[in-house]
Formats: sequence, C-alpha cells, structure tokens
Amino acid sequence: MTREALRLKARNIYYFLPVQLAILHFRRYQLLLIFWLVLVLTITGNFAAHFGAASLFLAPEYLGEISFMSMLLLGGGIGLFIMAWHITTFIIHAHRIPYMGAAKQTFLIYCINNSVIPLLFLIFYSIISIHFQVYKEHTPVGRVILLQLGFYIGYFLILILSFAYFFRVSRDLLKAVLSRITDPSRIKHIIPYDALDYEVDIIRVDTYLSETLRLSHCHELDLFHPRLLKTILRKHHRNAITATIFSFILLILLGIFMEQPLLRIPAGSSFLILFGLMMGIVGAVKHFLRSWEVLGWVLIGLVLSSLISSRIIDLRSIAYGMDYQTAENIEPTYDYKSLRTIFNTERYNSDKLSELQHLENWKAKGTGDSTGKKPLIVIMVSGGGSRSAYWTFHTLQHLDSATNGKLFDNTVLITGASGGMLGAAYWRSIHDAHRDGIIKDPYDPKYRDNIGKDLLNAIIFSFASVDMINPFNKISIAGYSYTKDRGYAMEQELIRNTEGLLDKKIGDFKTKEFSAAIPELIINGTIINDGRKLMMSAQPVAYLTRPEYSLPDAEPPIDAVDYATFFAKQNPYNLRITSALRMNATFPFILPVVKLPSNPRMNIMDAGMRDNFGTELASRYLYVFRDWIKNNTENVIFLEIRDTRESAGKLPQKRTNLSNTIADPVFVIQEKWQTFQSYNHGHVKDLIHEVFEDQIHFISMEYQPKVEEESAALNFHLTNKERKDLRLSINYRENQAAIDSVVKLLK
Repeated sequence: MTREALRLKARNIYYFLPVQLAILHFRRYQLLLIFWLVLVLTITGNFAAHFGAASLFLAPEYLGEISFMSMLLLGGGIGLFIMAWHITTFIIHAHRIPYMGAAKQTFLIYCINNSVIPLLFLIFYSIISIHFQVYKEHTPVGRVILLQLGFYIGYFLILILSFAYFFRVSRDLLKAVLSRITDPSRIKHIIPYDALDYEVDIIRVDTYLSETLRLSHCHELDLFHPRLLKTILRKHHRNAITATIFSFILLILLGIFMEQPLLRIPAGSSFLILFGLMMGIVGAVKHFLRSWEVLGWVLIGLVLSSLISSRIIDLRSIAYGMDYQTAENIEPTYDYKSLRTIFNTERYNSDKLSELQHLENWKAKGTGDSTGKKPLIVIMVSGGGSRSAYWTFHTLQHLDSATNGKLFDNTVLITGASGGMLGAAYWRSIHDAHRDGIIKDPYDPKYRDNIGKDLLNAIIFSFASVDMINPFNKISIAGYSYTKDRGYAMEQELIRNTEGLLDKKIGDFKTKEFSAAIPELIINGTIINDGRKLMMSAQPVAYLTRPEYSLPDAEPPIDAVDYATFFAKQNPYNLRITSALRMNATFPFILPVVKLPSNPRMNIMDAGMRDNFGTELASRYLYVFRDWIKNNTENVIFLEIRDTRESAGKLPQKRTNLSNTIADPVFVIQEKWQTFQSYNHGHVKDLIHEVFEDQIHFISMEYQPKVEEESAALNFHLTNKERKDLRLSINYRENQAAIDSVVKLLK
C-alpha cells in the first residue's frame, strides 16, 4: 500500500463519526468522563478497594446470592447508565453535528456512533468479571457463562425498552406534560447568555454508521433549516429529561420499599442508576447554564451547605432504640465538668462492687480445681470488617468445641472493636439461644456461614437509593420515630443474616450477664468530639472510665464514658444491640457517623480509632480486679483474636515515586494506625504481666493468609476464596499451638 493510500485511509478513519465523537468527549467536558474513570478504577480494585467496592460490580448479589438474576439486574443498571451517557452527551454535543438532524433516526444513529467508550468498557468489564468469578468466587466455567449471559440480557433489555419507549416518535401523556415544564427554550429566556454561548465548532465528519450499521456518507444527508433541526433536538431534550426524572423516581421507590427483599436490587445496579442520574444533572447544568456553569455549581454547593448547616439535611445517623425526643434541658451536657460530676469516685466504687458480685456469681458456676479455683478468660477481638467477624466467630466456635464448652463457661468478659465484635456478639447469642433450647447445635457450620454473609450490598444500596436521594424516610422502632439510612439497612441485613438472634436490646442481656450465665460484653465506640471511648454495656462500668491512680484527684483524667450511666434519661437499655455494634464498626464513609442525644451532640465512630484490639480496656479491667482475680482464679487467659499478625507490620513500598513521596506523610497515620496500636499494646501487656506474673497467659489467634498479597479484604463482603482462606488459617502451626495451650489450661 502506497503512502498516499495510507494517508487517505488514516484520513477516512479520523473523519469517521465514532472516532470524532470519542475525541470530542476528551476534548470538551471531561467532567462526564469521571463517571467512566470511577467505574474502571472500582472494578480494577484501584478505588475503594478497602471497602470491597469491586465485588458489587464483579459478583453482585440479589436475594443473598450471585445468580443469573443478580447479573441481569446489574446488566440493566449498566444499560441505564449507558443510556444516560448517550442522552447527556447528545444534549450537549448535538449542536456540533447538526447535519445528523436530517437522518431518519437521529438519536438511534447518534447512540450507535457514540458507543466507542461504552463498547470498550463492556469488553473490559467482561474480562475482569470473568476472572474475578473464576478465581475469587471459584465459580464453575459453565455457570460463569450463564452469569455473563444474564448480564448482557439485562443490558439489551434496557436498550430495547429505552428505544421503544423514551425515543419513539409518538408522544404520550407524560411527555406532553413535561414538554410544558421542561422546555429548554423557556429556561433560556431567563438566563443571560453572552457571545461565548454561540459555539461554531461544528465537527467535520465524512462517514458514519447508519441505523442498519452500514457505512454512510454525510453528504447524503440533506441540510434542513436550522429551526427544524432545533425542533428535532428539543424533542430529544424533553425525552432526556423524562429519562432523568424516571431514574429519580425509580431510586425513590426502591428506597421506600427497601424492606422488601425482591425490590433490593444489587447495590452495583442502584449505584449505576444513581450515576446515570448524576450524569443527567451534570448535563442539564451544562446545557442550561453554559458559560454560567461554574457559578451554577457554586450556588448549588452553597445551597447544600446551608441545608446541612441548618440540619434540614443531617448526614449523621442515629442509634435505634434510644429516646431522642427528650427536652433539651433533660439531655446530658457533654463536657468535662459534667463527666467529672457523673463519673466520680463514689460511682467508681459502686460500679466496682457490682462487678465484684458478678465475678462471685461467675465463680459459683463451677467448682474448678481442688481449691475451688478455675481459669478466668478475657477475650479481645480485633477490628477488620467481615474478615474479622468471620475469623473471630470461626476461632471461637473451634476453640469452644475443642474445650467441650469450657471456653464459653470460663469467659468473663468479651471486648474489642469493629468486625470482631460482630462475630463475638453472634457467638455469644448462639450459645445463649442453645441454652434456652432455641437451637440444637451451636457448632453447626451454618452459623459461621451466616456471619460471613454479605453486608456491603445492603449498605451501598441504601446509600444510593435513600441517603443520596431521599434522606427523609422514617421508621418506627420501640415507640420512637427515626430516619432510615444505610446504617439502618446494615442493621436489618445483619439481623436477617444471623436469623434474628441479634434482634435484641442491650438490656435483654442484663440479668444473664450479671448471673454469669453468659459472658459480659462491652461494645466500644470512639467519641470523635474529643477522642474518648464510649463503652456500651448492660452492666455499670464506671470503674473503666478513668485510671485508678486518679481517684483522689479533684480533676481526674476521664478517658471513657459509660453509655448507660451518661444517657440514663434517654432509655439507654432500649438501644438495639445491632446499633451498638454498628457504632462500634462505623467505617468512615461506608457507614454514617452516629449522633447521640447529648448537648452538644456526641458523635460516634469506629472503636478501632481508639483501640482496634480491645487490649486497653481488657488490661484496665484485669488491673482493677487484680486482687480478686489473684485470690479466686487458677489462671488468667488473655485471649486475643486478631485478623492481622502482631509480628508483621506493613512494609514500605520498594519503589518510591512522586505520588508516594507526597502521599506518605499525609496518610501514614491512617495506613499504620493498627501497627502503631499493636506496638503500644506490647508495653501494656508487659505491665499486666508484672501484676499477675506466671498466673497470666497471653494467647493469640491470628489470621494468616496463605498468600500475603491475597489477604481477605477489609470490608463488609467476603468472596468464597477469602472465606476458605480464613477457615484454613486456623490450621497453621502457630494457631494450632495456641489451641493446644487453651485446651491444656482448661483441662
């Protein structure tokens, strides 16, 4: 082929409409490309990887499982998003290709020629999705093909419905009404435009793909009068607004009926609908405001800021079961003076005496050895989302089975952070239900599978369909009215996953804990107002709110708050245990900050911000009751269940580049926070050992991934591969040695 022929071929490709449109998207209004970039980064694990966002798109769940229907619904979401892309870009760029108005099926032809980016994305998505389902979910190849088929059926169904309804020539009643209230020409009359609005950069195109996918030449299109072309485009604008309003209504309806399992579509699909709606809004702002766009976004931002500042929109969540309706003069004041008054020396000693009685009740449960003494166990569990919840429950279930139930009987206290507390609380509820005759076998593997079920889908679905669209949904619980949000969705999903065993209030466990029928559970949170610890327990725990040495001090350093005592007038024991667990596991951004009814409002986040392993609280507990423990127990087992290895801190990257150099000082605390705490707790353990000497035994059960780089992700979703890796970790040499130590000490 000659050079001239190559030049001609390259020229023909360059002036091909699909190529020109692709170039146009990158040349103008790159803001719309951010939506595609976020999707690509998400499915490749480069965006929100710690939260498990990729699994929402690569292995979507519907009715609790990855199925043909879940992939069909996700494909439908992709279809809606791609149609929103076509609609928005058509509205913005149509004036640059006015000659296309002469085609019989203007919008259809535009969509065909505008499909370069969507087509590349679909190919890319299929490759990543198939790899994920085969290697992460261990899905058989035949089933993977079926899942992909479901995805593309859902995608093409939306495309067919879109072209059959939204873009048909006939006009139905909805379009007739919208044409009166959403005609762009009417809005333009009240917006001042300047000369910059009259763009003349019509793109040159020689060929395009017709509605029959044939190569056609633009000179075949007769030029119509500009007014006629504008009329055609205006009709599509009305249809586009119809589609945007339809997406908005759809998300509102999904949020209202979020309690109905059949209507809880995969979170990835709801997010794609939200993305499509957001893209439509961006396109509308660009189309109507044009050169005034920046000012428009500034005004939108100011309005939203004003709504949030005035609490018309409150991005914080609430704790279900508490009384938020009390008068302001009854709400406790959250400041140091109030804390010093409430958590005084008298209350410290009173709560300590109450806990000593609890220990006496625990001692009376069994005979122990010949001296009447038995081992006392304190369990600490680490944070880490579903990974830690699954590992904690699996470990406790295995240890209790190996000791013939002695682990549960000898445990006095369970504490910790985040996901680990989800697993520990469920383990305790399983044994409680077993002793009440509700369940037969507390060691049934199905309970371990329950705690490993997905929570992320419900959270993100609610975020997309409720939090972002309709933050005014109300729900009535225990006689009080509350706002529904993704925190509520997470709790409801946790209750469903655990077969209702966690659908209780913390007060329901008060008598059983005090009588030592079940271990005492202290659920923690971090008060982000000032960094203090919030301790939620069915028992009074003021003896843990301050160090013992400060008892004679007039101004003691109070570093923790006993929730039930502080909120005594807000019906504290009515708090749902799932709300306490949610506060304890409030991942930033994934779950909303929880506000409590104090003045000023107490804002609660993940317990791991203060103590991700429970070591601090457990050590203080042992120190406070050191005399009784020394005289009344045989041994103290300090059992730590971690989802990371204590001896393995996160190593620095081998290569340093500009971005790492800039980001490392900024994010070093966030990335190394658990490691910092782990190192510090080594000193705490040294001090506790000095108190109890040979009577205390530090035993650690640690999740050890088979391949360090493929460790289970820190989020609320586990793949089948990750579940298997967590189960196998208990067989590693260090963990087997720890199990042998526990069994030996409990003989």
